[in-house]
Amino acid sequence: MTKNNPIFAGIEGDHNAFDRANVLLQSIPYDGTSTWGKGADQGFEAFLDAAENMEIYDIETDSEVYKQGVHILDPILEKSSPEAMFEAVYKGTKELLTKEKFLTFFGGEHSVSIGIIKAFYEAYPDITILQLDAHTDLRSQFHGSPYNHACAVYDASQNANLVQVGIRSMDSEELKYLDRNKCYFAEDMYGQTDWMDDSITKMTDKVYITLDLDVFDPSIMPATGTPEPGGLDWNTTIRYLKKVFQQKNVLGFDIVELAPIEGLTAPQFLAAKLYYKMLSYKFSNS
Repeated sequence: MTKNNPIFAGIEGDHNAFDRANVLLQSIPYDGTSTWGKGADQGFEAFLDAAENMEIYDIETDSEVYKQGVHILDPILEKSSPEAMFEAVYKGTKELLTKEKFLTFFGGEHSVSIGIIKAFYEAYPDITILQLDAHTDLRSQFHGSPYNHACAVYDASQNANLVQVGIRSMDSEELKYLDRNKCYFAEDMYGQTDWMDDSITKMTDKVYITLDLDVFDPSIMPATGTPEPGGLDWNTTIRYLKKVFQQKNVLGFDIVELAPIEGLTAPQFLAAKLYYKMLSYKFSNS
């Protein structure tokens, strides 16, 4: 892999060419509104490096999903303002939605998802937005902008069917936008499994997944801007995601908030493995 010509999993071949690939991977290395830990703009390179060093055979699905082809697009580098970044991502996603590809995105901080989600719910008015996250991210604006990372799913809550999973941190001002019937708090999920099927019953057939890596417990995912104790473990998360992919038509997903820690490679390997797992679930059930 070179920085100017990245290749997913380090495997060269025609399967990655735009015309042949079934998957598009759009990086958005934006970290302009994060308020504590910085570094999410470095996440994509760390993710790609880890992807080169993972096994490409997935035991669970008995597949090698890289053969579907993952074409890495040029990154969206707009960072002059949160508003400009939102507009660039929104317009770019609208264009990508005209292609017959499975769309995936990698942040950057969670504000990058606002434009993506808007483009998806406009294209598919009956879509469900499934948010896996430690935080509700329901502020209508924060620090003077509606395109702050703390506002990541406010617009979705007003314009789409939003289901929130893994939540364990929020501000009281967000309560007025919270639908408790579709929000699954980590404290209530611990040691239980009924929340999985229950949450899936709240979804429409078409689903877009936005996954903030801080949904995981910081014991396995410390490399995020705002880690919160009490998060999900690996096996619970992938078991749940497998159910979603099996029962719903997942149209795309994003993974955000990887902020690499120097000398600690496990978090970016988790992110790479998670991305690969989600693709494996998608194409083993298509």
